[in-house]
Amino acid sequence: MKILVTGANGQLGYDVLKELALRHIDCIGVDMADFDISDFEQTSAFVLKYAPDAVIHCAAYTAVDKAEDEPDICNAVNVVGSENIARACNALDAKVVYVSTDYVFSGDGSEPFEPDAPKAPLNVYGKSKLNGELAILEKCKKSFIVRTSWVFGINGNNLVKTMLRLGAEKESINVVCDQVGSPTYTRDLAVLLCDMVLTEQYGVYHATNENYCSWSDFAVKIIELAGLKAHINPITTQEYKSKALRPLNSRLSKESLDSAGFNRLPSWDNALQRYLAQLL
Repeated sequence: MKILVTGANGQLGYDVLKELALRHIDCIGVDMADFDISDFEQTSAFVLKYAPDAVIHCAAYTAVDKAEDEPDICNAVNVVGSENIARACNALDAKVVYVSTDYVFSGDGSEPFEPDAPKAPLNVYGKSKLNGELAILEKCKKSFIVRTSWVFGINGNNLVKTMLRLGAEKESINVVCDQVGSPTYTRDLAVLLCDMVLTEQYGVYHATNENYCSWSDFAVKIIELAGLKAHINPITTQEYKSKALRPLNSRLSKESLDSAGFNRLPSWDNALQRYLAQLL
């Protein structure tokens, strides 16, 4: 089997490639320098030449606040780019795994969102990822949609690295306390994506590390495990001003994984311990 991984220089793409290599699966990673994903001719030419059996599509525009000022650029990558990948895969009768986000939902209530729950993204980024999902499902018949949230990995910036830096510099750090979801270690998610792509269990799934917390809960645990002394000061979303609106409820139901026979990811605090052991 041959697998193409987009977004190879990002947090998730990096770990997906590592996992495929551990399994001795023929794979290649690509990023912006290889071709312009928003250009169909470039995308199609590259994908058709490599002729993969599957594409794990991790490439995305993820600058949530910046997207409010750059909707065209965000949509070019997340919507047009995803459609281009899907069309190329369909031409090869290849599978595609599209990594999406909790941001496709409104964040109302406190119950975990099921995959088929109504979609109501609050920001440009969330809308673009939802439209990317629809493009994948429409253009490629062998498709997996995997929504995740709050990712952290070795190869890139994330809240864990930010807290470690600020925790060493400051006595007190303000962190939002009323947004609740699940942190997700890209190493764990990569294992699931590689398991999934080897099957024909096409559909829409939710995949995060188990259990829920607020951003401030997460930050407290980071500081504690790292042995830092900084105090985490919980604040509300309203107090933390940002250009893009964020969902308050990012809980995602994992029952679709259970039904398809896929393993759930370990708990987020277990994942954080393993991540810090590797990072520090």
